[in-house]
Amino acid sequence: MQLRRRSEAAQSVATDSVRTFVATLIAASVVLPMPAHAADISDLPTPLQEKVNQAQQACTDFEGGEFALEWGAITRVDLDGDLQLDWALDEMFFACSSAVSLYCGTGGCMSHFLIGDVLSSLLNNGWDVVDLGPDRVLLTDVHGSQCGGINPTPCIVASIWGKEEKKWQTTGAAWE
Repeated sequence: MQLRRRSEAAQSVATDSVRTFVATLIAASVVLPMPAHAADISDLPTPLQEKVNQAQQACTDFEGGEFALEWGAITRVDLDGDLQLDWALDEMFFACSSAVSLYCGTGGCMSHFLIGDVLSSLLNNGWDVVDLGPDRVLLTDVHGSQCGGINPTPCIVASIWGKEEKKWQTTGAAWE
């Protein structure tokens, strides 16, 4: 009888472990950046559709180029820590047949972040979102001039979404 109780207890622990693992996977899928298919922009929120349409028009205006929205241009990710997927649109994944560098330059490419109905854009060379304590932090690799250097100077900006202010908050720390 005692062996049976231990076996049932072990099975209960194993079942709880599986449930915890599944819950962790589900939670991770909500907070990890996930590229979305970029072929049809009609599913994008209006502010992002407008950015794509402007980019498309700029390409057409430059020697009749053909615009392409490549895989990875659209990302669904929790930017503000509310466990709801927000939107990111990266011009790094815009392509124009008549102008290779139409959307990006030495300072990087524009990324557009949409939280609710607020669209914010930042020139950068890449970004990621991490958890730091209770906050979701947007890390962006920006031009070295923002750190008092030149283009190749490593420079990272950390920003958090101000829920009440509805804008990104960051600081230039005064190191001693």
